[in-house]
Amino acid sequence: MANLSFQHLNTDWNAEPNAPDVELAVEGNTVRLSFRLNPWAYSAELGEIATLRFLGCSRFRWDATNDHAWFAGQGLYTGQAPKWGEFYEVMGDTRVVEDDDWDVLSADLPASRQFLFYFRDDTIEIVAQDWSLTREIPTRS
Repeated sequence: MANLSFQHLNTDWNAEPNAPDVELAVEGNTVRLSFRLNPWAYSAELGEIATLRFLGCSRFRWDATNDHAWFAGQGLYTGQAPKWGEFYEVMGDTRVVEDDDWDVLSADLPASRQFLFYFRDDTIEIVAQDWSLTREIPTRS
């Protein structure tokens, strides 16, 4: 996996660092990843939810590599990814291969891109054509 580069995609938002309550749902060839935003370091309301939608998704994997494992030198991109707890596009020879770790939805397309999000207790990788972010403040009753 030489010659990798990581484009930092979440410069003005991030997941809640302690309990992001990550949820992943597959809707056809779209993967929806929802989580709580961090209101302490970024402009977000307490309890505000972000949803990343990965369009044209061909595969994803949810890995149990957490922050402790990453700092201990474990995990696929440890020592290469610039920082734990961030959302990146991974570019270069990423070695996306057919193996049991991936949930495969379809064949990868030529325009597919690889995305990586380090949450406190999980690492999620997604191969898709594009992504978008929406935010929602839950209604209080």
